[in-house]
Amino acid sequence: MTPPNMNLDPDLLSILVCPKCRSEFRVDDEANELICTNATCALAYPVRDEIPVLLIDEARETKEAADNQ
Repeated sequence: MTPPNMNLDPDLLSILVCPKCRSEFRVDDEANELICTNATCALAYPVRDEIPVLLIDEARETKEAADNQ
């Protein structure tokens, strides 16, 4: 079963930045995450009930997965 697409306000997305490096996000609808666009950071922050959880401790590393490909 495919999760529903995130319904985040585009105005909100335009002002949100990664709390670790201050880079912009890209939206990953399939994983319900906001992904940092900075290649050296590349943290994935979860979106739960259409609320971005922008806590570094809650973020998932994506660099290892990209480095192994």
